[in-house]
Amino acid sequence: MDFTKIITESIAVKQAIIDSPNLNNTIQEVTNTIINTYRNNGSVYFCGNGGSAADAQHLAAELSGRFYYDRPPLAAEALHVNTSYLTAVANDYSYEEIYARYIKGSGKKGDILIGISTSGNSRNIIRAFETAKEKGITTVALTGESGGKMRDIVDFIINVPSSDTPRIQESHIMIGHIICQFVESALFPR
Repeated sequence: MDFTKIITESIAVKQAIIDSPNLNNTIQEVTNTIINTYRNNGSVYFCGNGGSAADAQHLAAELSGRFYYDRPPLAAEALHVNTSYLTAVANDYSYEEIYARYIKGSGKKGDILIGISTSGNSRNIIRAFETAKEKGITTVALTGESGGKMRDIVDFIINVPSSDTPRIQESHIMIGHIICQFVESALFPR
């Protein structure tokens, strides 16, 4: 196994992000939107499937707990963490409705929904975005290079310039950490 090749590929994707003015501008716009949402007492919701669900939960914890230093908590939630809710809705309605139903019940105008999907085609996240739009909730997709079906239905797309799932996921968590750091430092300057 050539682990240096894997690391080099990961670095190349991150370098492509650095070299993309469009991605950099979008990340900054998303960060500013989240800051404004919190200043207006809004919430940030995250959703994903599999590894992207783990990333959603990780990023929600960075905001609701702390990132670099002690400060008041921020309203952030990963939509899959209540397994009783998740399995009931998947069983009684469909798996496609798990996140949309949560947003319908809890989301409010001015909140933000961040959906993480390497393909950009996860139907349950697309349904959540559709519901969010109906409620006046800002939508953000973290995807891979193509953006998939999410490209045309969200307010902001952060599409990592890669089609390699592990490299995309590594970049999603890096971008999420960057956003969390800037949000924390803007809202709670030291």
